[in-house]
Amino acid sequence: MCRTVASPEGMGGLALHLTTLAGRSDAGHVRWLNQNLTRHREEPPAIARRLDEFYRLGEGGLPGWIKRRFIARFFGARPHPFVLALQHPTRAVLVGYVIEHQHFLRQWVRSCSFVLARSDQIEVAKYEIDNLNTEFGGFGTAAPAHYELLLRMGEALGVPRATILGTPPLRPTRDAIAEWDEIARGSSWVAAMAAFHALELIAHRDLLRDGATVHYFDPAILDGSEIPEAAKAFLREGYDADVGHAEEALRLVDLHATTPALRAEVQSTFLRSADLFDDYLMARLERAEQFEAA
Repeated sequence: MCRTVASPEGMGGLALHLTTLAGRSDAGHVRWLNQNLTRHREEPPAIARRLDEFYRLGEGGLPGWIKRRFIARFFGARPHPFVLALQHPTRAVLVGYVIEHQHFLRQWVRSCSFVLARSDQIEVAKYEIDNLNTEFGGFGTAAPAHYELLLRMGEALGVPRATILGTPPLRPTRDAIAEWDEIARGSSWVAAMAAFHALELIAHRDLLRDGATVHYFDPAILDGSEIPEAAKAFLREGYDADVGHAEEALRLVDLHATTPALRAEVQSTFLRSADLFDDYLMARLERAEQFEAA
């Protein structure tokens, strides 16, 4: 995993760092360069120019930059494999989703709690309290929270709740959760907020107008009969909520990233989180393959 941080003073040092580590075949730095800048070996001055262009905010400022990078990573010309699998998901894909995602959601509320605790902004506190309530506040009630909807989806797929809760996460999920916890504890609350809530763009139903090639899933599955009603309820909740959640978080991040150093930290921490999210989505598919083979 590449943890390099962009510098608002210039990209020469970062370019030298990236090319030096990539020249030593360091996997995390090679991956970062391949995914974000170029698959060809270039000298530090050329990489510095690419970095300047890559980190330039452009249209829409910081929120626009985050959305463009997220779309390119997960919804571009080659959408993420899990996104493709979720268009018309098999039972195994949905089971993989449930088992790995319940671990993600438990970390999610801890991450939101760190932002809540470390920020002195009332608007941020209200936003995070709403997130905590949405994810866990209705757990076990007639008006279920997102976590409860997830467990009900798993049960509708034939997996007992005790099995879902008792299955340890796969290594990519476990490693991602540990890294997200590190971000929550060690980054500024502004960068942490961006790192976590930018991930809600995954279910943002309006990204097609911003250049996405596909939705998170084909909306037609919410009206057909190919997935259980409990699965529809879970997917619909995120599909309806994540537009507002993601957009408001990006607005708050933009409002409080008041210095060049903070903006650079937000960008770099978001990119780190996107790497973790990529690996975690692949873990859902790995779990689906295990379920199919069982």
